[in-house]
Amino acid sequence: MVMYGMQLPVQSQSTLYAESWEAEAGPEDLAEVARAADRCRFGYIACCDHVAIPRRLADAMSTVWYDPVATLSFLAGATERVLLLSHVAVVGLRHPLASAKQYATLDHLSGGRLILGVGAGHVREEFEAVGADFGGRGGVLDETIDALRAALGPDEYPEFAGERYAFSGLGQRPRPAQERVPVWVGGSSPAAVRRAALRGDGWLPQGDPRDRLPQQIARLKAIREEVGVTRPLTVGAITEPLYVGDAAWDVGRRTVAGKPEAVAESLRAYGAMGVHQIQVRFRSRSRTELTDQMAAFAAEVAPHLN
Repeated sequence: MVMYGMQLPVQSQSTLYAESWEAEAGPEDLAEVARAADRCRFGYIACCDHVAIPRRLADAMSTVWYDPVATLSFLAGATERVLLLSHVAVVGLRHPLASAKQYATLDHLSGGRLILGVGAGHVREEFEAVGADFGGRGGVLDETIDALRAALGPDEYPEFAGERYAFSGLGQRPRPAQERVPVWVGGSSPAAVRRAALRGDGWLPQGDPRDRLPQQIARLKAIREEVGVTRPLTVGAITEPLYVGDAAWDVGRRTVAGKPEAVAESLRAYGAMGVHQIQVRFRSRSRTELTDQMAAFAAEVAPHLN
């Protein structure tokens, strides 16, 4: 069965995807969308991660990027069952023990609802501002994933020894509620795909059009087979923008829109490729239109996805 989840509005407002109503939205809007996702049986809600945006990128990216741990913790208290995904945490900006403390606490407080999505990052200035290694961020991420595996495991006193990080004899409680916190690796570069294949419990592609996904999925499988990795891997995809029903306004030429059966038929192609979860995004002019779209998707599209 294909899971469906969504990146939350409001919490990140890049001009690539933010709707105009989000600029004036606030915490209650964010919470209501999360509650709608909970009611509509979305698999997860997701929050992005940037520490600071340089002026050279601010016009395109904006400077609105909520902290993922604070935001997902706030929304854990407003919801009951929906999973909480960092999509993606740039974990190379922080020491893995500090990240483990935050995310273990989030998993504990939410009753085991965390999915830790991680990525390498792409903004040089924020790495430099916090003293992190931008040029070597791929290697840093590889080691950080391994360190987080240890620090988020069952042991109160986790141990890890790597080239950059080492810790032992240091206790951290609370422990995560889950025995194994799932780690989904973001990115579509060859290095990111290999990282997901070897280290991830899931893969979060970043911007791959649907006609490129089969090739990427085949590469994931080939890498895993080559080294004998057999644990399950949740393969993801980000869909085109969606609008359920006949829109009375211009929803954009890339948007998959129309009757629920037509939208479902289009999205079933992802499952046929070997995708296990899709991240959906709806065009909207207000919070109410967004939550109405979510409800229509859950009631009229999702039952036809499988």
